[in-house]
Amino acid sequence: MKKFLLIFAVFLAGCASAPKSVNNACAIFDQRDGWVNNWHKDAKKAERDFGVPIPIMMATIYTESSFQPYARPPRTKLLGFIPWKRQSSAYGYSQALDGTWARYMRETGRHGASRTNFGDAIHFVGWYHKQSNVSNGISLNDPYNLYLAYYSGHGGYAKGSWRGNAMVQRAARKATNISQRYAAQMRSCGRL
Repeated sequence: MKKFLLIFAVFLAGCASAPKSVNNACAIFDQRDGWVNNWHKDAKKAERDFGVPIPIMMATIYTESSFQPYARPPRTKLLGFIPWKRQSSAYGYSQALDGTWARYMRETGRHGASRTNFGDAIHFVGWYHKQSNVSNGISLNDPYNLYLAYYSGHGGYAKGSWRGNAMVQRAARKATNISQRYAAQMRSCGRL
């Protein structure tokens, strides 16, 4: 029994880590489509629910957390060397903020959703991008502007707060490039 529990714990620990090859969408799904997890099935469900293409949602997660389930922003430093508060409450695969995650759970009825669960995180990303479409008129096929709204928030996007922020614009270009690469890869392996 102890041996089984040890093997099971090691198996679960592997599920709660980033895939080894995050630059290839087919490899990501191949690594995470087992009997416990089925990331492709989760991604397809989010795509059906919200109309956002899988490569765009996956590129958002890659850009936000590199598929690290427990990702958090770095801590600020007090007096230049003492670890202090984090810059925001962003957490998990999607780097969703506490308040936005609470709103997502309330509006979707997914009260047990977890930011460290890939299925919940990709569903959140699809939901958020759909909200960007409704609030700001952004096409669900526009990874650049969807990412800008994801990072800046719907109000920040509408005000154009991202316009003077070269870092956010670079991240949006990165998300766009990754989305295009993931789409090509998924076409080639029949996952699109």
